[in-house]
Amino acid sequence: MKEKIPGGLLVVVEGVDGSGKSSVLRRLAAYSLTLPIEVVQGREPTDGPFGKRLRASALSGRYSMEEELDLFMADRRQHVAEVIAPALSRGALLLLDRYYFSTAAYQGARGADPDAVLALNEAFAPKPDLMLLLDCPPVQTLARIRARGGGVDAFEKQEELEAVQRIFLSIKRPFIRKVDASLCEEEVGAQCVALVQDAFLQKRASP
Repeated sequence: MKEKIPGGLLVVVEGVDGSGKSSVLRRLAAYSLTLPIEVVQGREPTDGPFGKRLRASALSGRYSMEEELDLFMADRRQHVAEVIAPALSRGALLLLDRYYFSTAAYQGARGADPDAVLALNEAFAPKPDLMLLLDCPPVQTLARIRARGGGVDAFEKQEELEAVQRIFLSIKRPFIRKVDASLCEEEVGAQCVALVQDAFLQKRASP
């Protein structure tokens, strides 16, 4: 029988494009298989109707900042209602590839007030137990994207990513753990797994 974590455990992986989120999440997923709990994985934008529009816009041309923010908010409200809140209520470990911090950082780079975006989201979206912020210079992340044969989309221009990175690093929350993502994949992954393990043990021991 699977254990239930009181209130669930929400782990979010954040960072600019090319910072290594996918490789970290693969390692976290593999580690989570060793735990006696239910594990749910998700990503934002989601594969729902609002998320699909946002993903398509990365190649076809971005919406205005206001339209884009509205779509992210609609997508997240649906994600919270249908996936995040139910998983946490079941006592599961939820691994998320991006969350509302990305909205604050990317929309902030386009002119939105990051603090206002954070407040708007935290009015309804559960706060993470742990946020892993992968810190890597955008010049390096863009080189990684090109090296793996990927095209640079509308969300991946260096000047904008540098602004996004500054906003990410300016966000202060007690659950944020910054990880040096310029290191090799194995070292970054090992650090992230250790941080999730600590978060799991702490939450498991909480009354």
